[in-house]
Amino acid sequence: METIEKSIEVDAPVSTVYNQWTQFEDFPKFMEGVEEVHQLDDKRLHWKADVGGKTKEWDAEIFEQIPDQRVAWRSTSGALNTGMVNFEPMGAARTRVAVRMNYDPEGLVENIGDFLGVVGHRVQGDLERFKQFIQLRGRETGSWRGEIHGRQTQPPSEVGSPLGGVGGTPGGASGSSGISGSV
Repeated sequence: METIEKSIEVDAPVSTVYNQWTQFEDFPKFMEGVEEVHQLDDKRLHWKADVGGKTKEWDAEIFEQIPDQRVAWRSTSGALNTGMVNFEPMGAARTRVAVRMNYDPEGLVENIGDFLGVVGHRVQGDLERFKQFIQLRGRETGSWRGEIHGRQTQPPSEVGSPLGGVGGTPGGASGSSGISGSV
């Protein structure tokens, strides 16, 4: 199992940065090799990506999601991978995004790529493109403000107070009431 840790500072408030990260279906816009991400429900994603010149598909499950703080996932099919993205406010209009990803390279090409640091460079490039994406837009394409703790999912309407909270839909929905994980 290999581990990658990368981070970047983004010139945007933590809520804007986190909200954009929860728009998984937008990931192909800034993640190299990611062809499609389909959000199946609040917790489950289906990925399609070019990895080492081969098209690979896998499913992932979000097992922890805390607004403005963290998104953590693990694969449930395909190559083994797990990870976490943490969001740390660095003032009112700046956010540190830190990614920690564990993966198991498959086959000769992926093992050589791992040895040469290809995956680490790709993750850093993805973070830089994410930074550009959100900073150029100036606002998120949507948000999902629910929480996930293991098997328990609290939809946005149940987070914050018994009478409701900030709303939204998971995935690629548009508008400010509209992601989640990385690679």
